[in-house]
Amino acid sequence: MKQQHRNDYQPCDRRSMLKSAACGFGGLAAAGLANQVANAGATHFTPKAKRVIFLFMHGGVSQMDSFDRKPTLNEQHGNPLPYALPGLIRPDRLGKVFGTDWKWKRHGDCGQWVTELFPHTAKIVDKLCFIKSMHTEGEAHGQAVLRLHTGEAAFDRPSVGSWVSYGLGNENENLPAFVALDYPPMHGGVRLYGSSFLPAEHQAMQIKLRTTPDKVAEIRNLHSDLLSESRQREQVDAIVELSRQHAVHDPNIEGVIRSFELAYRMQSIAPEILDLGQESKATLAMYGVGDQPCDGYARQCLLARRMAEAGVRFIQVATDYHWDHHGNIEKDLPQSAAKTDKPVAALINDLDRRGLLDDTLVVWAGEFGRTPVSQIDRGAPGRDHNPHGFTIWMAGGGVRPGYSHGETNDFGYLAVEKKVHMHDLHATILHLLGLDHERLTYRYAGRDFRLTDVYGNVVHEVIA
Repeated sequence: MKQQHRNDYQPCDRRSMLKSAACGFGGLAAAGLANQVANAGATHFTPKAKRVIFLFMHGGVSQMDSFDRKPTLNEQHGNPLPYALPGLIRPDRLGKVFGTDWKWKRHGDCGQWVTELFPHTAKIVDKLCFIKSMHTEGEAHGQAVLRLHTGEAAFDRPSVGSWVSYGLGNENENLPAFVALDYPPMHGGVRLYGSSFLPAEHQAMQIKLRTTPDKVAEIRNLHSDLLSESRQREQVDAIVELSRQHAVHDPNIEGVIRSFELAYRMQSIAPEILDLGQESKATLAMYGVGDQPCDGYARQCLLARRMAEAGVRFIQVATDYHWDHHGNIEKDLPQSAAKTDKPVAALINDLDRRGLLDDTLVVWAGEFGRTPVSQIDRGAPGRDHNPHGFTIWMAGGGVRPGYSHGETNDFGYLAVEKKVHMHDLHATILHLLGLDHERLTYRYAGRDFRLTDVYGNVVHEVIA
């Protein structure tokens, strides 16, 4: 019977069959996400969060112009910095202490300082948990971006979302565990949402916004225009049979099989989730859909909420490369803030009103911060890279609302109090999901690997 089944699909060999079917099922790379493992959802201890929305601010947000108020900068504006800045790539291009012209104000019951550039975020500070003592390695974007997304800069490693997919599996068997929403080309490339040596189904499925005016979200090549549903089912069955006959229990082949099975199931559910037309006009307006300059990011944030609501474990959302303000920061930073401020605040409020914020961890972070002195080789002044002390924030998912953790020095350059390394952040994210970062391991090349390598401590002070 097996022989007859194979003959029905001749003369296609296994490679041809995979290539042909990929045209109707999103391709191997884009569809390799379904985690159908038997212990899906198993945790090491009771989780506080079920899922993560990771908001990546590509380029590195200036902490001293957003959330980390340093009066010393304005007091010393135009003076030489009283100490040398360690670890700089190009100290020759830096000038003197550079204050900020934007107005600061305390907000919320917690009294968090926020500049006027983030008026919408200012209204939700009592729901946020700030970490103002982040530090990492890598003065260049490529290193720091990879460190944030994978925990490692020098070698190819699985992304954070892949580790979460591997550790927890799917919350909804008809959707991928890990999604990258309209991730643009950037430093690190596909490694930012790849699975590396983890099984292929744990890499992110990419969802793109069309470049047409309607900006419809789509999973490319998910549907086949050539084959009926029954014929697609036959192709999936044939791929399963061919693959398993050629490589019994091969984890890569099993991952591909699960990818095709997931893609087949997704054809009925994905279009509904991606359809923002189902949202009310009030919700669209709250996020800023249709408004400039935040329309694109508003759509991404609203899709992230819909994905979280539907059961996707890890949703990764990135800005374009517009936070890297080496020059002309006084003009460009307000534009960058305006692209994200309203949608991000709307996302937090929307999750909260729907009862999703309690078990959804939202992480807002760039790869590093900026310098307290001006960069002077780009015409109008800006700020250079600073991995030694910067600010991120989290919300929901078991973190302390209205809390500020750690401090940088008086000039905002060095983390000096309650320092939090990138490995510590990753350990804390996993902990909130009920995963022990020291026990979540994968055997590869004779070694047990983990997201935090041999480092990392859970930051218990930020946990409610």
